[in-house]
Amino acid sequence: MKIRSTHVRPEWIDHNNHLNVAYYVLIFDQSLDELLDHIELTRPYRKESGNTVYVLETHVCYLQEVKEGDPLEIYVRVVDCDEKRIHLFLEMYHETEGYLAATSEQMILHIDSSGPRATAMPRHIQNNLEKLKLEMAHLPASPHQSSKIGIRRKKVNA
Repeated sequence: MKIRSTHVRPEWIDHNNHLNVAYYVLIFDQSLDELLDHIELTRPYRKESGNTVYVLETHVCYLQEVKEGDPLEIYVRVVDCDEKRIHLFLEMYHETEGYLAATSEQMILHIDSSGPRATAMPRHIQNNLEKLKLEMAHLPASPHQSSKIGIRRKKVNA
């Protein structure tokens, strides 16, 4: 599901003349905010309830560089969810050239801020997540999903 469109701002460019790694994370984080609003886990809900979300884990794959002014589209997939957790996979595409620039896999936890401690999301938010998960269930998993970091080595015949 497309969640956001943006463009690469001049202040996000690094000494290599492309988007700095920190801003990929910023763009994915801002896209997460859009998803939270979509499932009704809004800022007003968080303020009134004292509940929020924490990102427990994130894994970003930088696949192809983007440069100043490039238009971007961010897509999100709900991989899995339960009453407290949301497993997401986000993809960043160059809008006009169509290539996949980066991915971000995230595990989100719903938190009671007074603890802080994990707490169940309200039923209507869980239902919204389940609906999105079912809508996206037919999509094939990305080869970048659930990847691990390591040096790939060719096997040597003995």
